[in-house]
Amino acid sequence: MPRDTRVGIGYDSHRYAPRRPLILGGVSIPSEFGLEGHSDADAICHAITDAVLGAAGLGDIGEMFPDTDPANRDRDSIGMLEAAVRRISSAGYSVGQIDVTVIAEAPRLAPHRTEIRARLATALGIDSQSVSVKGKSNEGMGWIGRKEGLACIAVATLIGKS
Repeated sequence: MPRDTRVGIGYDSHRYAPRRPLILGGVSIPSEFGLEGHSDADAICHAITDAVLGAAGLGDIGEMFPDTDPANRDRDSIGMLEAAVRRISSAGYSVGQIDVTVIAEAPRLAPHRTEIRARLATALGIDSQSVSVKGKSNEGMGWIGRKEGLACIAVATLIGKS
């Protein structure tokens, strides 16, 4: 019997906020600003979590970790991603690969890409070669171009366990 392959798409965006750490893909990025949010606001992890859960048909990050629950205040988003991976594993799936694009004018991701890929790969239980992280600018257009925040789009491929 062929293995079931599923694809999910995730999206997340956050405003920049002063005096908050900037965490992307589980990595602390030196910056004068962080991201506003209920948890640690790691937009990469949030987009990937939604992509993984969506591919398995298991809802989204807001269902698993509602922002109305005080336990999720400043919560580590890598831990949330790991919990989502455990949930999809219980449903008979494993992560095959991840492709994520971060749309931001700043900071530049290139100096941190290897560390982000490694951190995500560990959380996802896959090889870092199966994790793609790309940074794109918005060429100065819109709220991203005005440096008000950033956005992430993620695609996850899941493979059914045989």
